[in-house]
Amino acid sequence: MPSSGNQVPGFLVIEGNIGAGKTSLVKKIAADYNLKEVYERFSDNPFLPKFYQDSERYAFPLELSFLADRYNQINHELTSFSLFSNGVIADYFFPKTLIFARKTLSDDEFELFSQLFHIIFKKTPRPDKIVFLWNPIEKLLANISKRGREYEQQIRAEYLKEIHDSYIDFFNQNPVYEVQFIDCSHLDFVNNDNHYKTICKQIFG
Repeated sequence: MPSSGNQVPGFLVIEGNIGAGKTSLVKKIAADYNLKEVYERFSDNPFLPKFYQDSERYAFPLELSFLADRYNQINHELTSFSLFSNGVIADYFFPKTLIFARKTLSDDEFELFSQLFHIIFKKTPRPDKIVFLWNPIEKLLANISKRGREYEQQIRAEYLKEIHDSYIDFFNQNPVYEVQFIDCSHLDFVNNDNHYKTICKQIFG
């Protein structure tokens, strides 16, 4: 699929709300553009199911565990990718740790967490480009239901709206990042190859 005119960032991040299709898109792009894949390792996090059952009790250990794991993963993957790859593509942006923590932690917990985050963030590689997949809340809920993760089935529309607003606030407050928003409300890039090519054309030109 890539042509000689394609501009492939050395470190590309695909972001979006829960259920936006980030991982699915990363898998397809990585294969077509010869990029090393970096996926968020949420499925092995022992605190995540507990958080959805008792968010007040498990929010802080959950966010700390994500902070540590994402930091270790990003730094390892970006310093060890193959010379035969064109670059690295990830299905998450490291500051999402702070974005989600703002919604899940109490004020005093977030203050402490924020201090730890910014100490670590200074040592974290920055992406060359961020792509944000925008979807209406109804589509996100449908995708969440379809993929059937039991601990996600309690996610409400209000929570997804808050997460979206937090992303937008972060990007508005940090204009240093190059963010490309793509409207995916009428795109099915998993099952429709033309839709997938449309997204790739927007990303790579």
